[in-house]
Amino acid sequence: MRLQLLILCLFAVCLVTSSEAAGKRPPNIVLILADDLGVEGLNCYGGTSYRTPRLDQLAAEGRRFTQAYAQPLCTNTRIQLMTGLYNNRNWLYFGCMDPNARTFGHELQAAGYRTCMAGKWQLHSYDPPDYPGADQRRGTGMRIEDAGFDEYSVWHAGHTEDKGHRYADPTIYENGKIRKDTQGKYGEDLWVDFISDFIDREADGDQPFFVYYAMCLPHWPFVPTPRSEEWGIESEMHPPLGTTGGDNKYFPDMVSYMDEVVGRLVDHIEAAGLGEETLIIYYSDNGTDKRIISDTSFGTVAGGKGDMTRAGTQVPLIVRWTGTIEPGISDTLVDSTDFLPTFLAAAGKPIEPTQQLDGRSFYPLLLGQKHTPRKWTFCHFDPAPGWDKEKFVRSQSVHDGHYKLYDDGRLYDIRLDPLEQLPLRRSVETSRLRDEFQAVLDRMNTPDNN
Repeated sequence: MRLQLLILCLFAVCLVTSSEAAGKRPPNIVLILADDLGVEGLNCYGGTSYRTPRLDQLAAEGRRFTQAYAQPLCTNTRIQLMTGLYNNRNWLYFGCMDPNARTFGHELQAAGYRTCMAGKWQLHSYDPPDYPGADQRRGTGMRIEDAGFDEYSVWHAGHTEDKGHRYADPTIYENGKIRKDTQGKYGEDLWVDFISDFIDREADGDQPFFVYYAMCLPHWPFVPTPRSEEWGIESEMHPPLGTTGGDNKYFPDMVSYMDEVVGRLVDHIEAAGLGEETLIIYYSDNGTDKRIISDTSFGTVAGGKGDMTRAGTQVPLIVRWTGTIEPGISDTLVDSTDFLPTFLAAAGKPIEPTQQLDGRSFYPLLLGQKHTPRKWTFCHFDPAPGWDKEKFVRSQSVHDGHYKLYDDGRLYDIRLDPLEQLPLRRSVETSRLRDEFQAVLDRMNTPDNN
């Protein structure tokens, strides 16, 4: 009798626990995307050239990933990030996203989230009007109004020649109107204020929220920030573009200011009492600008933006959810297609078979649950057509964080040879690896994957 009573009590506890779990509101999600910053840019990854105390703190409080990868250029990564699909399946042109694509904004709206985006858009119309073929591409990408965000405040919402400045005196298209109050102000400050206001209004609402903060920092032009001594000097603030893109000496200030505004946003989330209810993710779209040389604890590193090497594709990934994610370091392989399925898992929204996403959710890993990590990451890099993109040649690769095979047969040990200067010779030892990776390349190029 006592045993039966004990079993009934345990069953009742399980029912209550299950009900509580089932009724628990999904976490708020804040995705922060840096623009042009490889792992060497942060102190917590061994960088020594710049001050990044707030991101280092975020890493110490959360999970820091050492094997996170992006595409070599911004549009390539952003399209994969927002759709969960590799570029060989949905690429149109550089600076344009398929207007029929379904983004993580759409998906999270459908899952009951209120959605917000701030920062760089640049996915509707990229080519200048006199560029060959531009008349076939201009204005053909996705409009920010149609991208799945309830509220937005973005730079470069339309044609390239209308984009204006992104830093000092920015041109910002916000909820259907161009802001008229940006003179003397700084873009990132305005966007953090916009996001903070959105969070304040949604904090006590019935729905969780999703924020996508696509930073402009620290992308060129390299110009003063509000913390620079030269702030306010017109010739420094707005240099002529298309040549030097400003002065490299401002890059450290820009990285530090990026760190500061991220800290400001995290502080606002904490002040709103949402630290334990909010999944915060910091990631980058590609490696650092090639004009930038950085010092690290493991040597000097040249920026690799535009290259398929680790210098162009290995990026920081930091994830914090206070009280839920156990702080630590993970060497799990992650790429830009993995975010959308991770967000859907956090939202409790099953992935429909018809979606056929390429990404793999790493949400169970964040919760400390059993997780089957991806064995490889695939890269289809072909940023043309688009202004200044004819210099790139289509290339595909697959790697597992240790070895990397290109579609032309080159195989590298990217741990020992991160700049890919010495291809491995064909041998019995490498034949199995080549066969395994080639099978992935072949599968990704079948009609079903294009």
